[in-house]
Amino acid sequence: MSGSREDAAGKVRRPKRRHGFLAVLAVAGVSAALSRASADRAVPAASQTPAAMVFGDAFWKHWGDGRGELSGYDLTFPRYGQLRKGMAVTVFVTETFSSSLRVKSDPGKHPASDEFPVVKLNLVEDFATGIYDYNLLTSAYIALTPVQGRPAGAATKVSFSSQEWCGGVWGQVLFDAGSARLTSHSYFDGEADQSRSMAVPADALSGDAILLWARGLAAPMVRPGERREIPLLRSIEDARLGHRPVEMLRAALSRDSSSERITVPAGTFDVERSTVEIAGGATWRIAVEAAEPHRIVQWEASDGQKASLLGSERLEYWKLHGEGQETFLSRLGLKPRPPRTP
Repeated sequence: MSGSREDAAGKVRRPKRRHGFLAVLAVAGVSAALSRASADRAVPAASQTPAAMVFGDAFWKHWGDGRGELSGYDLTFPRYGQLRKGMAVTVFVTETFSSSLRVKSDPGKHPASDEFPVVKLNLVEDFATGIYDYNLLTSAYIALTPVQGRPAGAATKVSFSSQEWCGGVWGQVLFDAGSARLTSHSYFDGEADQSRSMAVPADALSGDAILLWARGLAAPMVRPGERREIPLLRSIEDARLGHRPVEMLRAALSRDSSSERITVPAGTFDVERSTVEIAGGATWRIAVEAAEPHRIVQWEASDGQKASLLGSERLEYWKLHGEGQETFLSRLGLKPRPPRTP
């Protein structure tokens, strides 16, 4: 992302309310505390009826300030039968998206009818395996208004890339009404270049958007103490690293009804935990900060993956690419890379 290509005010271009963009944020279900925060976040009484997500003034007051939320994590990642130590970074930020191109929309390049707002997660995971490194990037884009035949809170695009000394892989999924388009490219024999469409129900959760769901930034809404079974599209990361197909699975989502206090390198936090149990796959436990802005404090999976928060800051990070500005990494609990390996 280049600073020269941002809006002049550095903010996402919000849809006007006359287009049905309501002034409330119905993202209850992140936690009991979140549900009690205001009437704007109330969950409908019928727990079996999925409620539409609406992102309004409460959401934009925090996420529409032209900055991104960056967090650093101490990472443990399973690879080749061993647990590897590394680091992770999450970047949560809102952007204006082009519906026709499924990319960030530059100001003035697209008509308003072709634009809609998204909340994006970039998840960076770096770890070493013996002599060589793995560098992973997952990007998930959640639509903040109904678009492409899918409700607000649904994924509109996810992508994943992995680079390591053997070769590279890359893939993306674009979500349409009732279906999705998968494109993937891989160094590995038997995978190579693929392009296909597949049926994906409107209520499906993308496995690449689990961290967004845990924060209440992706559908479906699940209340504290509630458990809901849903269709889940296998994450591209899981598919590519495990050499498995991107396919529809079943998952059970649940949120604990009470909070607990945990200590991580960034400090001590009151958290509420959410669980994602993937049929035939891993079970994820995600600890979310009970207080605003409900940052991801820790996540762990039954396959051994674990990440703990080192530090977090809201920054216009796309402007911090100058010599010397690597000092901002300390706010994320991270250190600059050495210029070379001695």
